[in-house]
Amino acid sequence: MPFSQISLQKGTTQEFRSTLMEEVYLAMREAIAIPEDDRFATITELEPGNFNNSGNYAGVERSENIVFIQITLNAGRSVEAKKALYAAIARRLHDELGVRPEDVVVNLVEVAAEDWSLGNGIAQYA
Repeated sequence: MPFSQISLQKGTTQEFRSTLMEEVYLAMREAIAIPEDDRFATITELEPGNFNNSGNYAGVERSENIVFIQITLNAGRSVEAKKALYAAIARRLHDELGVRPEDVVVNLVEVAAEDWSLGNGIAQYA
């Protein structure tokens, strides 16, 4: 049950944001086999002065159109699966929305299964 939190600069359309969430979901289906309809995500739009993209840190030249994606998910996926996920997200966002791969920053936060409550105050995976 991944939960995606996406941050980007203000000024995109609702269609862009909806497609962005869908493409991240589809990349997770493709690369790490999340369950169908497991679509937990939020998008936060920020004023230009409210984020820093670190310029060309790690040899990647980013623009002001950067998209930060943080995905909280159950621990246990291989390094290969994580790399496949990063690549799938960058490819899908480029192909469907024209987002430069250099502007896609992904961070995974791994948690234990018992760290989730999907409603009703119940730890469904514990």
